[in-house]
Amino acid sequence: LRWFRGEYATKTEAKRDLGVQVIIGDEDWYDYMKLFAAFFVKAGYKGLLLMIDELVNIFKIPNAVTRQYNYEKILTMYNDVLQGKARSLGIFMGATPACIEDTRRGVFSYEALRSRLAEGHFAGEHKDLLSPVIRLQPLTYEEMLILTEKLADIHAGLYDYSQIVTQQDMVDFIQVEFGRIGADSHITPREVIRDFIEVLDIVYQNPQVKVRELLGSD
Repeated sequence: LRWFRGEYATKTEAKRDLGVQVIIGDEDWYDYMKLFAAFFVKAGYKGLLLMIDELVNIFKIPNAVTRQYNYEKILTMYNDVLQGKARSLGIFMGATPACIEDTRRGVFSYEALRSRLAEGHFAGEHKDLLSPVIRLQPLTYEEMLILTEKLADIHAGLYDYSQIVTQQDMVDFIQVEFGRIGADSHITPREVIRDFIEVLDIVYQNPQVKVRELLGSD
């Protein structure tokens, strides 16, 4: 597992422990991802999905040369997938709009990527969900409500109790969350989940506390 994770610092260590003279490092990790994908197909799977989150960490790198090196690697991955050189490998990357669009430090600062990933002239009210960059819309009030319903069910199942919050409680909670100044544009599912779990924890541990009272308190 250490070898698969690329945790060996030297080839000598790998040779001593495993009898192999190669290790996975910064230079060749992507080549091994393609190799793993081919192996998984041989093992009976459809392929490998590679999830790369927090692309903004590249955006934050102060050294321009290092940023460009990383963007060059992304370009290689993009071209490989498009040209059939990364068969059975799917790649998802998560990024903020600024991380993508900033022409000084973001992905679009690398012209070869900008020309490939930027929207064409006809993208407007109709979203192209087959394009390489898919812009995610914030969850609506209704979607947030459904999220809280699912969380309440999971919480009740985890601690083995009968549901203690009503749908009206959940509606009240969503109204409180979105009633904060700037919530329409800045609130995230993470914040909603954190706050709602906190509400569930409190009323579970304190049966005398009502959700409505808690939401209306200071």
